[in-house]
Amino acid sequence: MKILNDYEIDKSTLFLRRLEDSGVENIVRDIIADVAKSGDDALLKYAKRFDRAELTSLETTQEEMDEALNSMPADLLAAMQTAAENIRAFHSMQLREGFRIERPDGAYMGQKITPIEKVGLYIPGGTASYPSTVFMNAIPAKLAGCSLIVMVSPPNESGNIAAPILAAAKLAGVDRVFKAGGAQAVAALAYGTASVPKVDKIVGPGNAFVAEAKRQVFGRVAIDMIAGPSEILVVADESATPAFVAADLLSQAEHDAMASAVLITNDRALAEQVSAEVERQLQTLPREAIARASIENNGKIIVTSDLMCAIDLANELAPEHLELCVREPERYLAYVKNAGSVFLGNDCPESLGDYLAGPNHTLPTSGTARFSSPLGVDDFVKNTQYTYFSRDALAELSDKIAVFARAEGLEAHARAALIRKTEADA
Repeated sequence: MKILNDYEIDKSTLFLRRLEDSGVENIVRDIIADVAKSGDDALLKYAKRFDRAELTSLETTQEEMDEALNSMPADLLAAMQTAAENIRAFHSMQLREGFRIERPDGAYMGQKITPIEKVGLYIPGGTASYPSTVFMNAIPAKLAGCSLIVMVSPPNESGNIAAPILAAAKLAGVDRVFKAGGAQAVAALAYGTASVPKVDKIVGPGNAFVAEAKRQVFGRVAIDMIAGPSEILVVADESATPAFVAADLLSQAEHDAMASAVLITNDRALAEQVSAEVERQLQTLPREAIARASIENNGKIIVTSDLMCAIDLANELAPEHLELCVREPERYLAYVKNAGSVFLGNDCPESLGDYLAGPNHTLPTSGTARFSSPLGVDDFVKNTQYTYFSRDALAELSDKIAVFARAEGLEAHARAALIRKTEADA
């Protein structure tokens, strides 16, 4: 890995930003229009073209989901059950109630929390299988009280969704599952088809076509975020174990060649050891080609004068995953302002968060942790405000309402408040 001093780096390119691709944009626009017009026929056509799957129906039956759950190896099923339990426990703490404020004159106002009624989950599939992503998306939606949770995932060439994905959907309480992937699946959720229900919000990660489709349907439906390539930033001091840090960097590099893995340390000896260890571990990694491309193109080790400089740089970069592999991680956590998810200490790898710890692994990327949050229960609810004033209570404020309204040139607003005062005085 490249070792640089902090003054040698270009911060604007340290974490890659997914650039808009006009080719992808146009392809996705055509697919969305096709699905909006032709519905299920378009989905079946694209399943054959992109997934090489000859489908006769789009929906996965409950019996198929039961079979998938029963087919899980005992060790995988136990891991999935532990993950679901921990994710549920963490996200249940995010549940909140509305509030009500009462005035002495009997007026009151407040806010109530209402679940989003229908949500769609996009789960990557086909050649890959990510049951953990099912849990991270479905469990918060279930806790929020969404009445319909619809999942879409691309089928394999046999026309089936991977069994671990279906098993996770069953464990998480997903209501309906459809064999559809790519931009066409996003379009189906946004517009609805004869088979696929139209939803109110679409969440979940995907490739460039899925991300672009979510961007294009936003406004017709809500979305969670536009996800970019995976990122990990490790801040480490001399207490860190080079082999551990290297393994953590590679855990994100193996996602895809666009992923970014960065180490910031105040110890040049550690930087050199980690660089050598990354190369050693790469040679035995099954996904070596992908991870090596990520490391060579986007991987960097940055040496700073002290740890606070490293934290300041981390805040500026706002990484998806931030590991604090330092002696006093909780002390430095207090200074972290911008990060999707933070992992504290030398024995808390990012992969723990991907699967079993409980916090969500659907996180803001590409610097958006400056203003965005991890996926959670709040993504599946909405707030509704309400207000009650009696005529007498309104009369106390009518003149001030009118002053405001007339200052903005809105006479009808003023009269709507004053007319009730006039009636009260009559």
